[in-house]
Amino acid sequence: MRWRVKAVAIAAVTAVVTGAGCAQTVNGTAQRAHPAVPDPQRSYGYVDNRCGLLEDSSIQEMLGAENVVRPYSGAVCQYVLERDSGRDAGAGSPPAITVDVVFSWFEAGSLDRERTLAQQRGARVTEKDVERHEAFLARRDTNGAGCSATAAAGTGVLSWWVQTRGNTDADPCKDAEKLLAATLSSDL
Repeated sequence: MRWRVKAVAIAAVTAVVTGAGCAQTVNGTAQRAHPAVPDPQRSYGYVDNRCGLLEDSSIQEMLGAENVVRPYSGAVCQYVLERDSGRDAGAGSPPAITVDVVFSWFEAGSLDRERTLAQQRGARVTEKDVERHEAFLARRDTNGAGCSATAAAGTGVLSWWVQTRGNTDADPCKDAEKLLAATLSSDL
């Protein structure tokens, strides 16, 4: 019995010394982990008449547009879409709503740089994760409601900008995020 008491006492002393030796206080603020970008070698550039890996008809369908025109394609793709105003067409009914959409992929860009630029331009930035990619939404209503969804992708960053002309009640962030998610999840 006496031997058992000594063993328990030694174990307790060892536990106290070990526990005290491992404890430490760390100063600072917790930082969000930045996982590696999925598919770091993937290209999101203009290829096979597609912008952001998406067909024009896919963009038209996702945004619920009746008409879509792509006046420019290349490093940046520009679209002009028309949506029904949501009211019965007839005399005195409001015209179709015009939506401007821009896709860009900066092959060697930085998400931090894009976030800083959006904030300098007065955008309200919201951090997001989109399709396992670190991303953010940047809403800025200047000439209508406008929002970009930007993510780290491939070797750089890609972004979809959606702006509804003259309508600041619209939610362009929902559409920009939808396009970004489609690009990040599309098959080659």
